[in-house]
Amino acid sequence: MKQLRLEYPLTVLCRVFDVSRSGFYAWADGKLSQRAQDDARLKVAIEAIHAQSRQTYGPLRMQPELEAQGFPAGWDRIVRLRRELALRCKQKRKFKATTNSNHDLPVADNLLNQSFAPTRPNEAWVTDITYVATGEGWLYLAGIKDVFTCELVGYAMGERMTQTLTATALWRPCATSAPRPV
Repeated sequence: MKQLRLEYPLTVLCRVFDVSRSGFYAWADGKLSQRAQDDARLKVAIEAIHAQSRQTYGPLRMQPELEAQGFPAGWDRIVRLRRELALRCKQKRKFKATTNSNHDLPVADNLLNQSFAPTRPNEAWVTDITYVATGEGWLYLAGIKDVFTCELVGYAMGERMTQTLTATALWRPCATSAPRPV
């Protein structure tokens, strides 16, 4: 409206844009409302708490911190300002140890000895266990791969990493295509 004001009368512009004259002059003065000024101060405090908490505090934990610093604000207001600032919490990932190498159990010999050059299918298999995130939680996946064909010959999934999981992955391909001893 400031640019068009030079070409058209202010009363016509206010009628076209459905703005009152006093509203236009209040906007033209450039003064922010008290609410906008409070929001600007609150945004600075929210950014500071977000940085201090290593980006882990959400609105519920941030609200008492803001009150302690003298910025009382409702939960919805904090959510709105965080959205305007594009602030999101880092999700904490729970550490889960999946392997324990300190045990007295027997360890199988490494028969391949890093020589991955079989001459026929089912001569050498390799295996691994990993875990996969799903919508319902973590699932463990044990897989067995034929080194010659590079195909997955057996697998099993389960909620826990147990001997049964690995045995199931091994017995499935053994029933159909057992490796032949050299």
